[in-house]
Amino acid sequence: MKNDLASTFTPAAWRALEHFPVQAESIELVDHSENLTYRVRVRDGTSAYVLRFHRPGYNSLKELECEREWVSALLDAGLSVPGPLMTRDGTHFVPIDIPCANEKRYVGMTTWFEGVPLRSCPEILSDTRKRAWVFHRIGEIVAAMHNQATRWRARPGFTRPKLDLDGLLGDAPRWGRFWEYAELSVGARERLLAARERLRAALSDYGMTPDNFSLIHADLDPGNIIYDRGELALIDFDDSAYGWHMYDVASTLIEYLSDSDFAALRAAMLEGYRKHRPLAQEDMEMLPDFLLLRGMATLGWYHDRPDHAGSRNLQHLQNWILELCEARSGES
Repeated sequence: MKNDLASTFTPAAWRALEHFPVQAESIELVDHSENLTYRVRVRDGTSAYVLRFHRPGYNSLKELECEREWVSALLDAGLSVPGPLMTRDGTHFVPIDIPCANEKRYVGMTTWFEGVPLRSCPEILSDTRKRAWVFHRIGEIVAAMHNQATRWRARPGFTRPKLDLDGLLGDAPRWGRFWEYAELSVGARERLLAARERLRAALSDYGMTPDNFSLIHADLDPGNIIYDRGELALIDFDDSAYGWHMYDVASTLIEYLSDSDFAALRAAMLEGYRKHRPLAQEDMEMLPDFLLLRGMATLGWYHDRPDHAGSRNLQHLQNWILELCEARSGES
């Protein structure tokens, strides 16, 4: 599949590069979900860039421009996030036709972070003490991001999607109708729908305030956290949205739920977060619900994209979601 995508998109990537002020030496397709991401190496060998084809119909050009605006503000605030590269005409994105795919995509470029995604970092996979330190540091970084977001005043007309009640649990959630996931049994679907109603009530009671809701990354899984010799960076703000802060926390933690040191990782991340931003008791009590919400959203993502369903153990995730549905129902 990667070879087919490369043959389709690589010529278009070279055409897109003509619009940016770089002297490219080589390009390599490094990720291919809905967005396609290339690493661009420049001729002087001193730097590299990300070139990304954004999926059609997901974010409007205006939303993409606003993503760049927020990320630039995060960069100005001292966070390690990708720096945007402007086109020769002073814009962030260029529309490129891909004839073989019969579509047009917006292409943008940012700086490339050396290192490896946290998901595949050998040190973090094997060293328990270092894992706790890393999660403490992630908590600090996420708190700093939320601090910036709650203090920042976006210009009039700034727009990003919302992961509010409708965005997560409405009739058309942003990541897909998780209760229609094809592998669910009738009983499992009924449990998910019951949990959906309970979560709507819980989130309504929780509310949306500057203390718990603002711009968030919204996809802080370990693939979007880069580790490089003790330093961490956040990448891929394509899903950034207005949402609850604890959703970001849950997005990082959920992939470690079955690990024997999950409780230590959760405690370390929350401790790091609270070092820079308060968390109320209600925030802490809502974390299991946000873990469930993230799990549901993930099922919805794969429901809408069945061609990606073989890329992870969804049966394990599905079982965990249903168990948590039962557990949280019993606590209501």
